[in-house]
Amino acid sequence: MSIFNLYFEIGLKHITDLVGYDHILFLVTLCAVYSILQWRQLLILITAFTIGHSITLALAIMNIILIPSKIIEFLIPLTILITSVTNIFQKGTTVSAKIHKLKYITAMFFGLIHGLGFSNFLRGVLSSEENLFKPLLAFNLGLEAGQLAIITCFVILLVIFNKILKVNEREWNLFFSGAGFGISTVLMFERYPF
Repeated sequence: MSIFNLYFEIGLKHITDLVGYDHILFLVTLCAVYSILQWRQLLILITAFTIGHSITLALAIMNIILIPSKIIEFLIPLTILITSVTNIFQKGTTVSAKIHKLKYITAMFFGLIHGLGFSNFLRGVLSSEENLFKPLLAFNLGLEAGQLAIITCFVILLVIFNKILKVNEREWNLFFSGAGFGISTVLMFERYPF
């Protein structure tokens, strides 16, 4: 197996591993407020998150940014909590262009935090590599592929619940955002670093 394929697979497995469900929960919460018709904006949003976590992942792996893992592990559920609260207070069932731009910036910023979380895992895996570019690129592409798979499953469920079972999008948003709020609150208490 090539180095590229190895790290692509590591990235894919890392994001889809249910043990690290906090990243999956963030993605689901981030997407909960979007309607089926806004799938393009949703892809842009996920790309913003990827850009953010790719930047800090690279900087942390190269030891340019070093933040204690206890703080990062606390901040990750905080990003879920903030996303959940903004979703719950969102008026209507579609995201306006103005709100979408704000969500794009927020997703990129929160991606910076999640990238630091990914770096704690990846730093140990990459310790034996001399050249970091190819493995880091492959890992990020694996993460992106995994994120797209998660979002695809989420959108398929949305279509089933919305079009077939007639669950309206506001209820869908409240269910997933409420779950994100509850789980992230518990995680924050468990991971409180001070």
